[in-house]
Amino acid sequence: MRLIGIDPGLQRTGWGVLAMAGSRLSHLGHGVIVSDPNLPLAERLRQLYLALGDLLVQWQPVEAAVEETFVNKNPSSTLKLGQARGVLLLAPAMAGIPVAEYSPNLIKKSVVGTGHAQKAQVAMMVTTLLPNAGPVSGDAADALAVAICHAHLRRNRQIIAAADVSAEMKTAGNNTRLRRSMGP
Repeated sequence: MRLIGIDPGLQRTGWGVLAMAGSRLSHLGHGVIVSDPNLPLAERLRQLYLALGDLLVQWQPVEAAVEETFVNKNPSSTLKLGQARGVLLLAPAMAGIPVAEYSPNLIKKSVVGTGHAQKAQVAMMVTTLLPNAGPVSGDAADALAVAICHAHLRRNRQIIAAADVSAEMKTAGNNTRLRRSMGP
């Protein structure tokens, strides 16, 4: 199963693709989408949308994960980042790919063990967890961290769901035995 992680940005959007087999993760690819700062905003958003669409066709992920926007000191920058993020959420959704969203602190905690890790710590853990990725830094490392976070949390949700189904079946079996022992 393939997952794509996306670290949104209007100027630079990181992406990373992983293969997941059980609890094993394998690096498939990563990079950065760069928009032209000399173009109007609408054209830059179009660049992001088309580039991510091409990546989705190329890598064929079955799920996507996107980092949530944090509030910036500059309201204009925050608004532009939100618009870029919206386009980056739309591209996989339009391709029929489910999209999960994670906060920066949850991503860092999932990958590094602390929610307030520095970018260098995230990059180091990404290369430790995905040795075949080679040196990865910046936006691509953050995108791979998003994908790793999604894979870990997805796996945990599956384990919990399986435990819930098992408990329900056990309860149903106990109830059936109880009704039989009580008679009609």
